[in-house]
Amino acid sequence: MEAAHETADWRDWFEAYGPKLLFCARQWTRSLADAEDVVQEAFVRYWRHQRHLPGDPQALLITSVRRAALDLARREGRRAVREEKADGGLEEREAYFERIPCEGDERRAEIEVALRRLSPEQREVLSLKIWQELTFEQIGETLGISPNTAASRYRYALAALREQLEPLCHG
Repeated sequence: MEAAHETADWRDWFEAYGPKLLFCARQWTRSLADAEDVVQEAFVRYWRHQRHLPGDPQALLITSVRRAALDLARREGRRAVREEKADGGLEEREAYFERIPCEGDERRAEIEVALRRLSPEQREVLSLKIWQELTFEQIGETLGISPNTAASRYRYALAALREQLEPLCHG
């Protein structure tokens, strides 16, 4: 009976946190497939070893996803550099958002370009604040920075996005 209860628990947790974690992982990985692998690895690591730790479960999960993504990046670092040199950086990037045909496709593409132009640090904080709904204190804990630094990066990210997207709104 205990095993059945454990299975239901992790499935409920994964259903609740999985989509947000995947979006989060997507910013730290080169592809959707890598992001899915990272989320799976991080979630298993969390569920087996960290779920009983004190603290906010979502922040712990995000930290676990980030670490798994960094581990993957280190493992694939040399290969990625070789591939980028071979194709001159022309590799097509996968979209952040699911591609569903609609009237806003052009606007979504503009937003994705603007997001890619942000520094990785700004994009990371923006993602954690908006899509993961973390506080600046939680973001600081997750990234190992002060809450004030997290808030500054968020403000700078919003200002940069506003500057990039505003001409599109008035044009």
